[in-house]
Amino acid sequence: MSTRFDIRKAVSGDASAACALLRRSIEIGCKADHQDRPAVLDAWLGNKTTANVATWFSSPSNHALVAECGGELLGLCLLTQAGKLALCYVAPEALGSGVGRALIAAAEAQARAWSITKLHLHSPPSASAFFERQGYVNAGKDKSCWGLECDLLWKPLDAAGDTGPGAAARKRFCNCSG
Repeated sequence: MSTRFDIRKAVSGDASAACALLRRSIEIGCKADHQDRPAVLDAWLGNKTTANVATWFSSPSNHALVAECGGELLGLCLLTQAGKLALCYVAPEALGSGVGRALIAAAEAQARAWSITKLHLHSPPSASAFFERQGYVNAGKDKSCWGLECDLLWKPLDAAGDTGPGAAARKRFCNCSG
């Protein structure tokens, strides 16, 4: 598989392919976490419908991104204005290709544009090391809304990449001349 891909804002027309990617990623890529336990898997997949994904993508309080190559979705990420990375999934065949890292970077750029200073997420244990490599701090165990024990991770965001009006002043925290 080529590792060339594009990151773009998701649109409601991506919902069907994105839903299929979410479900495959959870069923296959997160197998170590759900261990084929029907109750956990059914709860985790329960809200992963095309209609729900379309709603998430079209909500003005969300910023949804997809990674694609040749019209095929390789990953998706969903940031809320509350500073939560609600979704970050990569197709099993695209793991390790940089898709996840690129999606996170794009979501963090949007968070900065929204003046969000800290992001948080729930991660299944099998993916926590990936987020830690992206600078997220593991704050310990928590239960996800579907009942799986997950890691609660967070990351403070600085103003890196902030070049808008007043950016230099926001980076200063004292009146020193250095």
